[in-house]
Amino acid sequence: MRHGCMLRAMFIGHFGVGFASQRAAPRAPFTLLVAAPLFLDLLWPIFLLLGLESVRIDPGNTAFTPLDLHDYPYSHSLVGALVWSILFGSAYLLWRRESRGAWVLGAGVLSHWVLDFITHRPDMPLYPGSATFVGLGLWNSISGTLVVEVSLFIIGVAIYLRTTRPKGKAGSVALWSLIAFVVLVYIANIVLPPPPNPIAVAWGALMGWLFVPWAYWIQRTRVPR
Repeated sequence: MRHGCMLRAMFIGHFGVGFASQRAAPRAPFTLLVAAPLFLDLLWPIFLLLGLESVRIDPGNTAFTPLDLHDYPYSHSLVGALVWSILFGSAYLLWRRESRGAWVLGAGVLSHWVLDFITHRPDMPLYPGSATFVGLGLWNSISGTLVVEVSLFIIGVAIYLRTTRPKGKAGSVALWSLIAFVVLVYIANIVLPPPPNPIAVAWGALMGWLFVPWAYWIQRTRVPR
């Protein structure tokens, strides 16, 4: 049986959304377009370390991850995702006064919940305190998970490549090094043994914040086609 690492496995699909969003919102910074669909997972380890949410190590919980995601009402409930998407989009609108980008960024945050709804078993609450949990359980099929997540990533990267071009060599290095690193982390999620404890999960998941400055590097070294 294959197990996840410290980052939750669907993150590669969220990256696909971020890459593709540049076509929908060409004026929005790529840094934010990448951060938006990752945002709930950027909040999650912070809430874990603060004791607001919790996770258990449970090998076999699904075929694709050993994490029992039983308690994350503020970062991953449907209402929570809606609130974060509104806040994210509204903050951008106040900053840039650009409504199209605001809508795309807000939708990007909400897309995280939609994709997680597809992959998770029924462990996603509708709101904090909800007794109803939802999830279609794609993670119970390793092959199905790989097809859906990898396809989303490839399509997103392809759209981004058709939308932008590098200014110079740095533009290619920045982009392809990120793509390679994301793929390596995704493979590690599949093949490495389960993390030893929830604290290790939280600190490992904080690594997701590294992708924000990396996206900024790409943003500075590529221009629209």
